[in-house]
Amino acid sequence: MDVKTLKKMLESKLGRPSWTLAYDKEKEQMRIEDKETKKGITLSLSGLAAKYGERKDSLLEEVVHHVEETMQVMHEDHQLVGKESQIYPVIRSTSFPEESKEGTPLIFEEHTAETRIYFALDLGDSYRLIDKDLLERENWTRTRLKEMALFNLRSLKVKLKEDTVAGNTFYFLNTNDGYDASRILNQSLIEKMADEARGQLAVAVPHQDVLIFGDIRNDQGFDILAQMTMHFFTNGLVPITALPFLFENNKLEPVFIMAKNKPTKE
Repeated sequence: MDVKTLKKMLESKLGRPSWTLAYDKEKEQMRIEDKETKKGITLSLSGLAAKYGERKDSLLEEVVHHVEETMQVMHEDHQLVGKESQIYPVIRSTSFPEESKEGTPLIFEEHTAETRIYFALDLGDSYRLIDKDLLERENWTRTRLKEMALFNLRSLKVKLKEDTVAGNTFYFLNTNDGYDASRILNQSLIEKMADEARGQLAVAVPHQDVLIFGDIRNDQGFDILAQMTMHFFTNGLVPITALPFLFENNKLEPVFIMAKNKPTKE
C-alpha cells in the first residue's frame, strides 16, 4: 500500500472532534494531537505502509487501538505510589527518543549497543513511560524504580513455543502483554536457556511483542536466525533491532550475520 492511501484510511478512522490530525509530507508522518492539552502521538506512515501488505486490516485496527489508548493515557493524572506492582521495564532501540514530545526527559538506562531500558507504568490496555517529572513528583530514586521494575518482570509467566529447523532449535515468547521483549532482562531465564543449549545460545528482540532464543548448532542456524529476526523486525508495530545477540561470558553481544557465514561481532 502507498502512503497516500494509508493516510486517507487513518484519517477516516482517527477523526475525533477533540483531536487534530496533521500530516508532514516530507517526513511521511501523521501527528494526532489533543486540541486542549496539545499532547499527542506521531505515526510513521512509511513504516506502517510497508507492513500493511502482510497484516492489512488487523494492522489498522492495532494502530487505531494504540492511538486511542495513548491519547486516553495522556489525559489521566498518574502516580507510582500504590501502583508499585504495575511498573515494568520496556526495551527500546537506541534511536528511541530520550524525552517526551513535551520535552520532559524519559527515565532510561543503557543496555546494549542496540538497546536501552525504559520504564513504564502499566495501565491495563496501555502504559505510560515514566519520565523525570513523575519520578521526582513521587520522590522516587532511579534505583528504586529499576529494582521494582525488574522484580515485577521476574513474576511474568514464560511460556515458550519450540520449533526445530535444520538441526537448530528456536524458542519463541509471544504473549502480547507488552513485555515479551523485556524478558531479555530476566538474567536467570537467559542463564537457564544457555545451560540447556547444546550449541551456541542466541537471543533476539526484533520488536516489543516477541523474544526469540536460538540454540544454534550449525552455520545454517545463523542464516535462519538472521532471516527470522529481520522478518519480525519489519512486521512489528514497535520495532527494536534486527540484530540478534550471542550470549557469551554472561553478556549479550549484538552480531551481524552475513548469509552463509557465521556472525561477526559489532
